Amino acid sequence: MSAKAHQYTIRNVSPRVDRALKKKASERGVSLNRLLISLLEAEAGLGEQQRQYHDLDFVIGTWVDDPAVDAALAEQRVVDPREWE
Repeated sequence: MSAKAHQYTIRNVSPRVDRALKKKASERGVSLNRLLISLLEAEAGLGEQQRQYHDLDFVIGTWVDDPAVDAALAEQRVVDPREWE
């Protein structure tokens, strides 16, 4: 016996959030309704996909070329053949 699905009404969704969700649905090739259901399932811990963590997202795109660091790393990568005897 299948459970009856429920219908939700969500109010006061900002235009910014609306655009972002519609864009994400379009990128995934799914309807907005399907996207929202999958997001609700994931948040409830019932989704098919395992939760993704973004603990280091803040460092993405922050690399700065630094010749001093490059030189130090190159120096550390030098192998002294005497150490392998």
